[in-house]
Amino acid sequence: MGMTMTQKILAAKAGLDNVEAGQLISAKLDIVLGNDITTPVAVNEFKKAGFNSVFDKNKVAIVLDHFVPNKDIKAAEQSKTCREFACEHCVSHFYDVGKMGIEHALLPEQGVVTAGDCIIGADSHTCTYGALGAFSTGVGSTDMAAGMATGMAWFKVPSAIKFNLTGKLPNNCSGKDVILTIIGMIGVDGALYKSMEFTGDGAHSLSMDDRLCICNMAIEAGAKNGIFPVDSVTLEYLKGRSERPPVVFEADADAEYEKTIDIDLRKIVPTVACPHLPENTRPASELGNIKIDQVVIGSCTNGRMEDMEAAYNILKGKKVADGIRVIIIPGTMQILRECVERGWYTAFIDAGAVVSTPTCGPCLGGYMGILAAGERCIATTNRNFVGRMGHVDSEVYLASPHTAAASALTGYITEYKEA
Repeated sequence: MGMTMTQKILAAKAGLDNVEAGQLISAKLDIVLGNDITTPVAVNEFKKAGFNSVFDKNKVAIVLDHFVPNKDIKAAEQSKTCREFACEHCVSHFYDVGKMGIEHALLPEQGVVTAGDCIIGADSHTCTYGALGAFSTGVGSTDMAAGMATGMAWFKVPSAIKFNLTGKLPNNCSGKDVILTIIGMIGVDGALYKSMEFTGDGAHSLSMDDRLCICNMAIEAGAKNGIFPVDSVTLEYLKGRSERPPVVFEADADAEYEKTIDIDLRKIVPTVACPHLPENTRPASELGNIKIDQVVIGSCTNGRMEDMEAAYNILKGKKVADGIRVIIIPGTMQILRECVERGWYTAFIDAGAVVSTPTCGPCLGGYMGILAAGERCIATTNRNFVGRMGHVDSEVYLASPHTAAASALTGYITEYKEA
């Protein structure tokens, strides 16, 4: 029996000719990632284990993005620990204020990750990099510590679900609507410890930003990873950007999948995940009576250039509804700068929004947009659990940048329809 794309990458990194679902392996790592919350814990475990050096200073990445610029003394101390560790071990991929971005937007942009890589990160949304044709998954801080020291990690080889995508998305939809639709179909445990492998002609029609968004939320279906085939879109994105030559793996024709799910992209509609689970999805058109207090456009899911463009096209020359707080967060400093240079920053401010430097802040209820009791937010983030963005009696609705921006103008959850 042949292997899936994920299984082929894992076999290569384990130095094996073949692997099967359920097999335990030890694999070489190309990148080990941590952020300002998870890295200090990993540093403590690193020292407790008696490690005194990282396996490769060029293959460890530390991104300060959750509470940066620091919001309080604890955040400052966490960042200080990261800075000292990065300096001591000459970590080349260290991103602090002025250079930082939201980690899962930053690493692809900077070419730190590439096709064929095996990547672990002490952040659950590390599965984002499957969009580039890499095996990429989240781990705990202890595994991060071991990975930094040894360059190795153990895995149970996942089985796979194939998502056969056909057609092309409507203009008012994006990758966010695709992945919310899928999670609504299969549930938050519908791909538990499985590889979500996206294939078909429809997969090739999706932009890189769409693919990054879809793989980012694979974890919200319980998946071990999400992955797209490497095609001309991938290679064009990696050209002149990737630090290492990309390595292309393809699934065997006789690869075994637990099941195949067909998705016609032409039938995707603007979709919203209602509180308090990403699987609780409904068409945006059915939610027009839900009043909101806040809009957040950003995060590692939807803080990329196409997301900013969608917000700009909807908000330019208009005003957000009275009483609505709109927070826009570009995913990296490069994206922020491009927004400034294109005049989008000014348009956002003129519309009544605020624009932040890159941060994960509001997504996890950290800062830059905490909700009070009884408040509702429509956000382009990835989780809407109880208390995720603040008070346990607040509500978060997950949506695409199109839907979030359209809702900002009305004060109610609103489906975006092109004029």
